Amino acid sequence: MSSEARESWSIQVHKDYLKFSAAHFLIFPDGSAERLHGHNYKVYVELQTGLDRHGLVVNFKEIKPLVRAICDELDEHLLIPGQHPVLTTERHDDGSLEIRYRERWYRIPADEVIVLPISNSSAENLATWIGRTLRERMRAVWPELQVGRLAVGVEETPGQRGTWMLEE
Repeated sequence: MSSEARESWSIQVHKDYLKFSAAHFLIFPDGSAERLHGHNYKVYVELQTGLDRHGLVVNFKEIKPLVRAICDELDEHLLIPGQHPVLTTERHDDGSLEIRYRERWYRIPADEVIVLPISNSSAENLATWIGRTLRERMRAVWPELQVGRLAVGVEETPGQRGTWMLEE
């Protein structure tokens, strides 16, 4: 092998159960917004690292539950972007959350809503939140793991996927 050649290894995880169903609405640059609707999202993960002493990037049996737990947390919720400059949320004493965007408002049980630290509920931003959350949890499980690249894709419908990538 030449001195310029560099080997790398990765694993890709895409299982039928790495999914979540959630409601959202996207806000467009012109200020208009989609109607409230839902998707059956699928999550894809690719992890590139060196091989450990056992010849593994990481054990599939160990990373799949991390991804599954994140999917389960999002499942059957309304996902709201907490960092949008116009959209607001207000918690009420009756346990509801009021969501306002321009002339629209929704009042829903607060435990059915997740306000994420993102600016819009696009597939790309959901992939970002999932990817960053996964990386934090990976650090807790594998503190010494040297990640070359971590990529997370979130598919909202077949053929439409937003992807986030981290290179360390």
